[in-house]
Amino acid sequence: MEFIVISGLSGAGKSQVASIMEDIGYFVVDNMPAPLIPKFAELCMANQAEYGRVAIVSDIRGGQTFDGLFAALEELTAIGCDYKILYVEAGPEVVIKRYKETRRLHPLAKNGRSLDEAVHRERTILEPVRARAEYVIDTTALSTAKLRGEILRLFASGGPQRAMNVSVISFGFKYGIPIEADLVFDVRFLPNPFYVAELRHQTGLDAPVYDFVFGYQQTRDFMIHLENLIAFLLPQFVEEGKSALVIGVGCTGGQHRSVAITKALADFIRRKGYDASENHRDMTRAR
Repeated sequence: MEFIVISGLSGAGKSQVASIMEDIGYFVVDNMPAPLIPKFAELCMANQAEYGRVAIVSDIRGGQTFDGLFAALEELTAIGCDYKILYVEAGPEVVIKRYKETRRLHPLAKNGRSLDEAVHRERTILEPVRARAEYVIDTTALSTAKLRGEILRLFASGGPQRAMNVSVISFGFKYGIPIEADLVFDVRFLPNPFYVAELRHQTGLDAPVYDFVFGYQQTRDFMIHLENLIAFLLPQFVEEGKSALVIGVGCTGGQHRSVAITKALADFIRRKGYDASENHRDMTRAR
């Protein structure tokens, strides 16, 4: 079982980190009281099929010292729960700016304590937690996309490739471009099986049509260029934190050429280690 304790400075981005980890399959609990952590871990360990990947957020909202958290962590070790701490921080100036922009009250900005004093006091209180952390992420200069990319790099199951789902859609231009497509490729320049009588009523998934399309050197040359481009782009999208990519491949009616190219492209993407699905939107529309 993976058991991640998320902690760190208020305003540093713990909530965003928790949301991203939830997106990649973690069961996330925010602001759990420290005394409940060991019992919760026991429940998760007893039902790992459902709670095999867990992340909890424990921060200054639960109290001004972390003696309770450290006691809970010792109990986790005693029951055999292999936990790791993810510490999220940001520079004091950035944290102060974020609080001023959101107009929220810092948990320690009470009893006449200024925001600046509260931020620096929290940093001091949390230093023992930071010292025990396996992972430290500084969000000072990270955009949301870059933060997501860092979380995916550290925690995505099956590696960064598994963090992004790729969908390849064939379509007919005469029916419109899929509005969800991030990338669109036009393959109407390829030889058209529509003008071969025995192929007209088949689709790009049928071997005779597939072989016809790929029987031309220009198709094979095009696939080399397309695969090189996609192989370059996919890790860039993952690094940028993209969780889903939709690639549209269009021909005139979406029945022959785009279907064959979509099948070949989806197979290539799977061989690169990504989860890829193929969908043929207009393949049977003419029928």
